[in-house]
Amino acid sequence: MAKGKLILICQSGGKFITKGDSTLSYEGGEANAVNIIHETVFDDLKLKVAEMCNLNQKTISIKYFLPGNRRNLISLRNDKDLKRMIDFHANSVTADIFVDGEVGFDHDAIKLQASRNSALKLAETVNHITAPTTAATPVVNNRKDNADPRVHAHAGSKAAARKVAGSSSPGETYTASPQSSEHGTDSDSEYKPRVAVSVDADQDLSDLDMTCGPADTVKRRRRTASWTMGARGPTIVAVSDSDRDRRRRKKNNQSWEHQTDDILGIDDLGNPSSPGFSDDELPEKLVASWRDCITGVGQDFKSVKEFREALQKYAIAHRFVYKLKKNDSNRASGICVEEGCSWSIHASWVPASLLFRIKKLNDTHTCGGESWKNAHPAKKLLVSVIKDKLRDSPHDKPREIARSISRDFGIELKYTQVRRGIEGAREQLQGSYKESYSRLPWFCEKVEETNPGSFVKLLTDDEKRFQCLFVSFLSCVQSFEKNCRPILFLNATSLKSKYHESLLTATAVDADDGFFPVAFSIVNNENEDNWHWFLEQLKSALSSSGPLTFVSDRDKGLEKAVHEIFENAHHGYSMYHLIESFKRNLKGPFQGEGRGVLPGKFLSAAHALRQSVFKKFTEQIKQISPSAYDWVTQVEPEHWTSLSFRGEQYNYIIQNVAEPYTKLMDEIKESTLMQKIEALIYMISEVINTRRISSSNWTAKLTPSKEKMVQGEALKAHRLRLFISSDVLFEVHDESTHVVNIEKLECTCLEWKGTSGIPCRHAIAALNSSGKGVYDYCSKYFTVESYQLTYRESINPIPGIGLPLVKEDAELDDVKVLPPAPRPASEQKKEQSKIEDPDKRTVTCSKCKEPGHNKASCKATS
Repeated sequence: MAKGKLILICQSGGKFITKGDSTLSYEGGEANAVNIIHETVFDDLKLKVAEMCNLNQKTISIKYFLPGNRRNLISLRNDKDLKRMIDFHANSVTADIFVDGEVGFDHDAIKLQASRNSALKLAETVNHITAPTTAATPVVNNRKDNADPRVHAHAGSKAAARKVAGSSSPGETYTASPQSSEHGTDSDSEYKPRVAVSVDADQDLSDLDMTCGPADTVKRRRRTASWTMGARGPTIVAVSDSDRDRRRRKKNNQSWEHQTDDILGIDDLGNPSSPGFSDDELPEKLVASWRDCITGVGQDFKSVKEFREALQKYAIAHRFVYKLKKNDSNRASGICVEEGCSWSIHASWVPASLLFRIKKLNDTHTCGGESWKNAHPAKKLLVSVIKDKLRDSPHDKPREIARSISRDFGIELKYTQVRRGIEGAREQLQGSYKESYSRLPWFCEKVEETNPGSFVKLLTDDEKRFQCLFVSFLSCVQSFEKNCRPILFLNATSLKSKYHESLLTATAVDADDGFFPVAFSIVNNENEDNWHWFLEQLKSALSSSGPLTFVSDRDKGLEKAVHEIFENAHHGYSMYHLIESFKRNLKGPFQGEGRGVLPGKFLSAAHALRQSVFKKFTEQIKQISPSAYDWVTQVEPEHWTSLSFRGEQYNYIIQNVAEPYTKLMDEIKESTLMQKIEALIYMISEVINTRRISSSNWTAKLTPSKEKMVQGEALKAHRLRLFISSDVLFEVHDESTHVVNIEKLECTCLEWKGTSGIPCRHAIAALNSSGKGVYDYCSKYFTVESYQLTYRESINPIPGIGLPLVKEDAELDDVKVLPPAPRPASEQKKEQSKIEDPDKRTVTCSKCKEPGHNKASCKATS
């Protein structure tokens, strides 16, 4: 493949079939091809693919296989994913992508991309064809209406198009898709992608292999193809690299051409709305164009709806406010809201013409513009304007949008108006957050259908209000139980919504100490009952009954629930949360080395393997800060120290396990509940797929982090003196003398035990002396094989998770799920008061050495 260039084979309309070897095969449907470069923008690709496949661009999903892997699909969601896919296929000419979504392309959506160059080239459209029983027959296609005026040939290819058209024999054109082949049956869209491929008169049609699939057909065209408009409709012609380079334009310099220059667009619900603003179409120019929305008596409109929309824009452009005294489908009469003003308008339906016509108009204001001072635009228009702004800046705050509207339109809005407008705009853009709860029963069914054996459960109350959702995919559970140490980190993360739901997670640790998601739950509130319910479902999802080690924040108080549900389980305190809590509780005065060294000494105490070493570091803490020492002694050592903890060793992990979930929820906090679930599953799938790829070329016996540990200990082992006591007992000397028992995997230094599976330097010296392999005495949980087995199986894709609830399903009582009941404000404030800033500095007086005040406010006497 030329650097940064790739032909995408866009397959749609078919379905995936799982073969006996668990690989996926795509059967049926049709295929299109499009040429992309490394600078292609994902939104442009998404729009063009939607147009080619006649799918709704708001519901479209795009997935692909990694090279050499036909088991797991990876989703394309943003520019980063697209560039990553191009990099994965750096050695390929083509790549298959699989497209799905609701039928029916919204052609007005192209207007939103009018100021951008797509960096895309349409290659060709072919139909999935099975082996025919009769020979393919050339057909004559003289129809000029096949040409879609929305699709234009690049300027640089016109000469080439004329040359090809002139050299081919007239009259014969081979079409790869039959006349009856359309993308949908809906009548809303007249667009039927149908491409005629030029064939020379002397070409033998037997050279065209009709037994191959559409992807194979397109892949054989090594050169990029392009559109040319001829007498027989759109025709495919080859384009050379030089032509392609001449045609390339810089991003955001040119806009696509459209069929109409109509100022009105169509919003997500099919209602008139103001269009998006392009780079060269500033809001002031747009408002100026609205001044002529109303021209005078005799002006016709298709409906009263179109008349009202035009009147709203006309009022904004001329800066006045009106009210409609009569307003129905047959007539509309409006006056200026300022009492005594002479401005008025009247329009009504004309049955003979089937049009809505202005009959009277007094276009003179006698109010002096007083009505504009308290202008409040119609909610629908306000939502439309805000929706366009959110498309460009989805994370803008209400005050930022209010200032933008004031600057662009001269309308002053209250905070509450803008906030409600944002809610309406988001609902149109991505669906209703409230209604997304009703898709949860459907989601549960789809999880069981697409991922057999997975465990999913939805819990609602008597009023059908949402309480809890638990999800655990079979592939994740099996990978944890077979290939990971029996350690699970329990964490909670806020979903950042107005309903205050929480995400509860159970996360394992892989062979390279990476975090591996096992199960998650969304609950209406993080409390003791919901944690208890989550652990009950987790036990049901797990098949093994062996002892587990659970790690959680000490402040959660989960120890009781863990021991009630899991027999022989161990419970430890998260080192990350302990360190953060330790920092929050540090109070001066500080002596000696000062406050900065205290967290390090706290960790050293946690990792100490002997009582004397533990006491040494706690005494050092006491010398620096007695209050810090008091805090350490209050934390039960059997839940966090290597010396006293009896479960699997975990306290060397000091990272925040919940951080990926927290970052994700921050990024998608404006999304609906189902979109958040979709993003969460996507993130888990990405972790699995990325780590599977990265580990495919590992050649060592152990994972990188564990291999580094072994090599470090092996270097130290060379300097040791060793005396053999027996076949299994060795006496090793360094600064002190240690005895190694390689049969029991023990060393008197206790580090072999402390690392839970990695031999210490003394053990390595003994193993080398006895001719035994060091790797044979390492835990299987640290091997590359275990790592690769952990990420071998992926989560099967669940299409359509983030789509809005369809109208038919919304009307069914049995799928209606209501959001959680609003929580009292007092409860929310109480919960917020518990959250303190871990980095908040404690002020200590330099005069009396007491915390809580400074020298200036000190009341101590001299």
